[in-house]
Amino acid sequence: MIGASAAAGIHPRNQPGDPDVLRLCYDSLVRRARSPGALWLLAAVSFAESSVFPIPPDALMIPMILAAPRRAFRIALVATVSSVIGGLLGYAIGAFLYDAVGRPVLELHGSAEAVAEFNQTFNDWGAWAVLVAGVTPFPYKVITIVSGWTGLSIPVFVAASTVARGLRFFIVAALLWRFGEPIRTMVEKRLGLWFTVFCVLLVGGFALLGLA
Repeated sequence: MIGASAAAGIHPRNQPGDPDVLRLCYDSLVRRARSPGALWLLAAVSFAESSVFPIPPDALMIPMILAAPRRAFRIALVATVSSVIGGLLGYAIGAFLYDAVGRPVLELHGSAEAVAEFNQTFNDWGAWAVLVAGVTPFPYKVITIVSGWTGLSIPVFVAASTVARGLRFFIVAALLWRFGEPIRTMVEKRLGLWFTVFCVLLVGGFALLGLA
């Protein structure tokens, strides 16, 4: 898999020496979670995060759902649909603007060199790569851009993105809807790790079956 570092949580991490721009942006999003236009803002963040924006939709989703639990699954649906559509923008960047836009985004995530080595076999594992990146803390935008760059089948890309993003956002929504504030810390700090372990076991299981 493409090498890139990603934290298990959702909180932004600045590069050494950088100002706290991401932290300020994150805090600003959280403050707007209770505003009348929060659902539109969530749609915009979910769309942009799939190609260029560094902060995941969870930053808005969690306080929005805690503030209005009855809207939890509507919030998850908006995040899912917007993220998949945004993924198509990432795909287009990889297909048509890789050198101008795609490569700088990958370099920001430390993935550009690994992508060059991985691209020959990406389409063989493309659906799995999209699924894993869409669920785990691995930057989803990296896979959307690489999918376009390598020409992964668009129906496969859309199907895998829909399953992955839907699984991630609806599980977050269901947990917060059912348990509320007491489970917030676990969702923010541990859920990404659980998703990662699940995906490793799932992919590993299929790989073993293929070798059997």
